[in-house]
Amino acid sequence: MASVNKVILVGHLGKDPEVRYLDNNVSVCSFPFATSETYTKDGVRVKHTEWHNIVMWRNLAEMAVKYLQKGKLAYIEGRLRTRNYEDKEGTRRYVTEIVGESFKLLGRPSDFGQTGKTTSQEGEKSDGEKEVEVDFSENDDDVDGLPF
Repeated sequence: MASVNKVILVGHLGKDPEVRYLDNNVSVCSFPFATSETYTKDGVRVKHTEWHNIVMWRNLAEMAVKYLQKGKLAYIEGRLRTRNYEDKEGTRRYVTEIVGESFKLLGRPSDFGQTGKTTSQEGEKSDGEKEVEVDFSENDDDVDGLPF
């Protein structure tokens, strides 16, 4: 039986995406992403926020830097990837990230302000919310094992 590695998140960006360029001009961006849940414990309302490390490659990285901003609500699809590296002291460290394969901006039209950031993929939802979808599903297997 085949396996599935699929992550779907709806939440807010913790920082603006930061882009880097690798040796062969491959772009990669990363940013923290927050998802929250609220529940009641002993009659008290509790909010728990989980932070995720998001990484996007190539054209999707360029689009993320262009359209995503700190605090914005977004839908992100991707897959989990755990990598390891040695820090400056020689200690092996492990990092689990979501490798983004597509994203959608979510929110009301007023959330997009006067930035002029629109695409031909932009659509108006029936409840007045605006949705911008960007999907650059790409195979990034050739960059596995790179030190970042």
